[in-house]
Amino acid sequence: MDSTEPIISLTVKTSSHAQFVNIDRMIQDEIVRAGVDDGVCTVYVPHTTAGVTINENADPDVVADMALILDRMVPGEGGYAHAEGNSAAHVKASMMGSSAQVLIADGRLQFGTWQSLYFCEFDGPRTRSVWLQITAR
Repeated sequence: MDSTEPIISLTVKTSSHAQFVNIDRMIQDEIVRAGVDDGVCTVYVPHTTAGVTINENADPDVVADMALILDRMVPGEGGYAHAEGNSAAHVKASMMGSSAQVLIADGRLQFGTWQSLYFCEFDGPRTRSVWLQITAR
């Protein structure tokens, strides 16, 4: 592959106002489709009220706790100036970040023992995009 790998657009449908969606399988499928054995996958969320993070996948209480703590830190109601009423979602998305990179080796995403990649919804339910760029080494 050259330095102009195409951007792949995936769709994530959320069903809750705040939701952490494991997107490992979706991304791994695209890596297989691209035929990349070694390289890096950049994951980007092109939304201002959603983000992406890497965290534990073994215990679902971890992402539930993350959502709870984010709500405590940035409550939905807080006298915010933004007219749309979703300021908390904007702040939470900025806290999570809009991109992540994961190494690829032997055609597989390289996570630590308990890690997974999560799409973070803060203003759902919605249909969202996740953009990937898979770069071979």
